[in-house]
Amino acid sequence: MSGPALALDGVSATFGAYTAVRDVSLSVEAGEFVSVVGPTGCGKSTLLNMAAGLLAPGTGGVRVFGEPLAGLNRRAGYMFQAESLMPWRTALGNVMAGLSFRGASEAEARALATDWLRRVGLAAFGDRYPHQLSGGMRKRVSLAQVLVLDPDIILMDEPFSALDVQTRQLMENEVLELWGARKKAVLFITHDLDEAIAMSDRVVILSAGPASRVVGEFRIDLERPRDVAEIRAAPRFVELHKAIWDVLRDQVLAGYQQQLAKAG
Repeated sequence: MSGPALALDGVSATFGAYTAVRDVSLSVEAGEFVSVVGPTGCGKSTLLNMAAGLLAPGTGGVRVFGEPLAGLNRRAGYMFQAESLMPWRTALGNVMAGLSFRGASEAEARALATDWLRRVGLAAFGDRYPHQLSGGMRKRVSLAQVLVLDPDIILMDEPFSALDVQTRQLMENEVLELWGARKKAVLFITHDLDEAIAMSDRVVILSAGPASRVVGEFRIDLERPRDVAEIRAAPRFVELHKAIWDVLRDQVLAGYQQQLAKAG
């Protein structure tokens, strides 16, 4: 069967009495980079977990290249927000791990992992353990850990939010360069609107929770390839930012008011 690389069709997720997202539909075509933005607590990560097959939707369904998803999405690689490296493994060992779990030989896993460490600029750091690497280096290892498996779909949950601005921009550009060469489908979760616009083909906006829904969608018609720092000065970037923020602002304010109400 054919279809979008990833499609969430009217999905909802409820945890006890709390509904995180309700009747959300979005899709990612093969080779497309789609970002989801929204207020804190609006269910962005919930959607990503459903796309990964880690969470079954209460209503609706998920399709992968036209096929209904049942269980884990084995055509997807997941780059988490939190630190995901195994501290007892070297950088090379961490990148090799997924290949070994899939049954690759030691020689094949080592060769592929070594190549991907080179691609993310860490050829000389394969023998280092996570605690011996900077935050940016650990993110590069995590990126290599996902890409070495050659997934058709890449799921990314605010992967650079903990990095300083300069390192973050370097990582964003590295991701765009690697994505441009391989053109995988990407579903990218971020709270940073600048990041979403600079990197994406489309930006999807979620409402404030509970029962978050899609309230806007914008096609990003900025020329590629892009430098995430330089593109922010482009007149079209400024226009897109204003248009998207006009929709997102009300949701952010609503989310903020809800947090104040809870705190009170």
